[in-house]
This record gives sequence, C-alpha cells and structure tokens, in this order.
Amino acid sequence: MSPSDRTRLEMSAVLAGKRHGLRARLLFVGPAVIASVAYMDPGNYATNIQAGAGYGYALLWVVLLANLIAMLFQGLSARLGIVTGKNLAELCRDHFPRPLVGVMWAVSEVAAMATDLAEFLGGAIGLSLLLDLPLLVGMAITAIVTYAILLAQGRGFRPIELIIGALVGVIGLCYLAEILIAPIDWGAAGLGLVTPSMPDTAALTIAVGIIGATVMPHAIYLHSGLTQTRTVIHSEAERAKVLRYSDIEVVAALAVAGIVNMAMVMMAASAFHTGHSEVSEIETAYHTLTPLLGAAAAGVFLLSLIASGISSSVVGTMAGQMIMQGFLRIRIPIWLRRLVTMLPAFAVVAAGVNATQALVVSQVILSIALPVPMIALIVFAGRRDVMGTYAAGPLVRGLAVAGAVVVLSLNAVLLAGSFGVDLPFLGSVALH
Repeated sequence: MSPSDRTRLEMSAVLAGKRHGLRARLLFVGPAVIASVAYMDPGNYATNIQAGAGYGYALLWVVLLANLIAMLFQGLSARLGIVTGKNLAELCRDHFPRPLVGVMWAVSEVAAMATDLAEFLGGAIGLSLLLDLPLLVGMAITAIVTYAILLAQGRGFRPIELIIGALVGVIGLCYLAEILIAPIDWGAAGLGLVTPSMPDTAALTIAVGIIGATVMPHAIYLHSGLTQTRTVIHSEAERAKVLRYSDIEVVAALAVAGIVNMAMVMMAASAFHTGHSEVSEIETAYHTLTPLLGAAAAGVFLLSLIASGISSSVVGTMAGQMIMQGFLRIRIPIWLRRLVTMLPAFAVVAAGVNATQALVVSQVILSIALPVPMIALIVFAGRRDVMGTYAAGPLVRGLAVAGAVVVLSLNAVLLAGSFGVDLPFLGSVALH
C-alpha cells in the first residue's frame, strides 16, 4: 500500500470516529502547507527586505493585514474543492462561456509561467551566491532538483506533501535562527504590528507591493485541486468534519507563512535600517549581512532562499498542471510541463536581463492575471447551486469582496507604477 493510500485509509478511520488525537488530525495536514509556499516565495524576500531596511518595524502591520486576506481566500479555495469535488479551473470550464474560458486559461497559463520565472530565479540566485556559481549553473541545478521532487507525484499526494512540508520547515527554522542572531527590538516590532502607520509615499509604495502580491493566482487554483479528491467522504457529517480540519490547517499554515514574512522584515529592520536603509535587493542583502551579523546569518539567509525557490518552483509547476487540466481537460508529461515553465527563465538570463528586473516584470504579469481566479472564487463560493448549504454567507462574502477590492486596487497601483503613470496620491510610483 502506497503512503497516499495508507493516509487515505487512516483518514477514513478518523472520520468514522475510530481514531482520535493529534496524530489523527495531522493526517489532514498537507494542502494548506503546499499552498502556503506561495506566500514565502522569493518574490516576498525583496519586498520584505525593502520594507525592513527602509522603515524598520513600521510596516509589520501591512504584513499582518496581507496574511489575513490570504487566509480568507485560501480557506475559500480549499472549501470549494472539498464541497464540489472539482477545482476552480474545472468549475470555470463548466459554468462560464467557452470564449471566456479560453481567455481565462491563456491569462492563467501566462501567470503560471511568470510565477515559475520568479521562483526558479530565486532558487538559482541562492545557489549561485552560496556556492559561488554562475547563475545559469545555479538554474540548471534548481531544474534538476525540482524535477526530482516532482517525480514524487507519481506515488500520490502524501510524498509531495511531506517533501514540501520539510522545505517549509527549513525556511521556518532559518528565520527562527535569523531573529535569534539579529538584535531585534521586540517592543518596536510589537508596536509596528498593531499600529497602522505610513511614514511617507515611498512607504506606501512598499505597502502596495506587500499586499498587492499577497494572494497569488496559482495558489488559489492549486488549493482547490489539492483538496478535491484527497479524502473519501461518505456523509455530510464527514464533510463537515473535513471542512473543520481544513479551516484549522489553513489558519495554522498561513500563520506560519505570516510569521516567516514578519521575521524577514524584522531581520532587515535590525540589520539594515540604521546605516544601510538603501538595501533593497537579495544579492545586496546577502553581501551586507556578512559584515553586519556574520557569515552564519548570511548563510542561513541563502539556505532559506534556496528552500523557498525550490519548493515554490515545484508548487508552481503543480499549479500549471492543474490549470491546464481544469480548463482544457489536457494533461501533459511532467517533464514537458517543467520544460515549458522553466524555458522563459533560462531565456531571460541567457539574454543578459537583470535577474531582479525579471522578478519585477513577473510580478507585473501576476498583477494582471490575479483578478481572474480571485473574482471567480468569490462568485462560486457564494453560489448555492455550486456549494449547496456550504455557500458562503453574507459576512464571508462581504469580507471576501472587501479583501478583493483592497488587493486588486493595490495591484492596479503596481501596474500604474510599472508603466510610469503619475497617481495623484502617490506621484510617480517606482517599482524596485
């Protein structure tokens, strides 16, 4: 019996009331952990470093707000898969006009490639800095490692969940070490977490970057697919129990992701804010950390970046598979999917494009694509003909709409800034 089959059998025993306790509940942990990687990917590193270096602990409250919005949407996505047995892309295919479905697939496919560009480059940058390798060599190593991990999908859902969970654990332990090494001002950090403030328009630009890139398109699609067939449900009572376990996992997994992001900001605030507030890029942060906090802090930083890049690249490829299968009913071999999604990254680096600038461009593409899954999720989550008695109530729908308005409005600001549009309340927004 495979690990996945064994896990599914043991989950059935838990739902039937034959198993109890913490170990029994841990069987249901997995989908939210995988989805949480999207909130700890390399794209978060530069933004969080910039926030901490430039403004100390003042923008921690923005990270908290972004994380709460993420919890809501990932919870809705997980619920959609558990209740309907279909993922978000499949529901779009079944309920929307065919021309619209085609457009949604094309936009989502480009977004999946842009996501992989950012994540693939992040892991490669970490490897090239840690081992003093050319960036292209770091990319080749990242490609081999991610493909090897993706092969675990052939044994079902559990092996890939355990591997991604281990990489998330590495990221978390690295940042635990960072905040123990860095002299954190905990009083200022606590104040920044609960006291909303915006020191200047440049700080608002960074806040836009933090929130605007919070809810990732591929994570919304993927989470619904990870939950759709994971558990065999025999009754509505069992479904309600699975939903309860799912909600707990979403809160816990996204809370860990939020804490990691806060730790990134606190580390940058402690190390760079006084004397090095101009630090805004991953490479600069690494080279500056060594003389400030020592080689151990710099090494741990790179280790977390490598774990982030590899895990998020794996997750991005999984999401791309799900998007194609859901919209088009087409599955392609994993090696071909991996090749298609990583070729743009190799092309960008081979052409001599600055890696950090490529990350910025990828975030712009994600900003364009985000409304597609976000709005579709809100629509389906509130429809009784889709969700039955589990349809979101007025309060949840209201919070989801409010969250979408915040995120999509700030994404519009990101897009305006990327094209040099002057906004009355921001002036000329510059993306770094």
